[in-house]
Amino acid sequence: MELRIRDLREDADLSQQEIADLLNVSQTTYSRYECGVLDIPYQSLIILAQYYKTSVDYLLGLTKEKKPYRP
Repeated sequence: MELRIRDLREDADLSQQEIADLLNVSQTTYSRYECGVLDIPYQSLIILAQYYKTSVDYLLGLTKEKKPYRP
């Protein structure tokens, strides 16, 4: 499974540290999320989906639709 969190971060011109701060984790932990070495907690996926205005499914590579689902 290919996570899209690196592409979204780079497209937004953000550093790993900036996103790590958003998630309240170390830069090293966030780097491991991006590399797929460490599973990203669902709470962090929700935060990222809201931050990037997309869906968790998109972040996880389960859909190509970038728009979030309608509530």
